[in-house]
Formats: sequence, C-alpha cells, structure tokens
Amino acid sequence: EVRLVESGGGLVQAGGSLRLACATSGFTFDDWAIGWFRQVPGKEREGVSCISPADNSTGYADSMKGRFTISANSAENTVYLQMNSLKPEDTAVYYCTRARHYSCPGFGLFKYDYWGQGTEVTVSS
Repeated sequence: EVRLVESGGGLVQAGGSLRLACATSGFTFDDWAIGWFRQVPGKEREGVSCISPADNSTGYADSMKGRFTISANSAENTVYLQMNSLKPEDTAVYYCTRARHYSCPGFGLFKYDYWGQGTEVTVSS
C-alpha cells in the first residue's frame, strides 16, 4: 500500500521557519518524484516544490524560490521541505504527493497520483 504521511506543521510567527517531513512507504523511493503542494480553503491547490530522489533534481514555484528548500533522504524514504522567512500568505495545509514519473513533472495536479493527509501551517503576522 502506497502511503505518504506529512508532519512538522504548526504555528509560527512571520519571519520564522518550519521543516515539514513526508514519510513514504509502499513503493521504491528512488523511482518516483515527490512533490509538495499547499491549499488554502476556497482556493485551488498550488504547487510548491518537487524533488526527484534518483538524482536530487528539484523544482520550485516562483514565489518559494530562495525561501524554501526541498531535500530527500533515501535511507529514511522521507522528503523534507525547509521553509524559511515565512509570511502570513504561506498559511495553508501542505500536502506531499507522489508524481507519476521519476522526474519532476511540473505542478499539474493530474501529474500526481497518491497524496498524504496534509499538515497545517499557520504563519501569524
């Protein structure tokens, strides 16, 4: 059974940092890219970042470049999202997801198949 479990969300002040984790199981970790998305109630889910564990190639949405860093630990089958200089507009539920390909396919939702349950991030001003 494919599973993705997010953790690490919480409440942080603007300018602060959080590190999210996505623990995966049920598939060969290096064979699939893993992405992070986020969603605010009433808005569409948007792509944040993606990593291909096979070669550590990464991709970021423009608004996250320079503030967020994605990484993968193949020994732990876990993907991390380090978020720095957080802003109130980063408040959202963050989801990790498995891509339908070993390399990052961009952020179209249809390019991802399995999703975690999400972890909530709240950034106070």
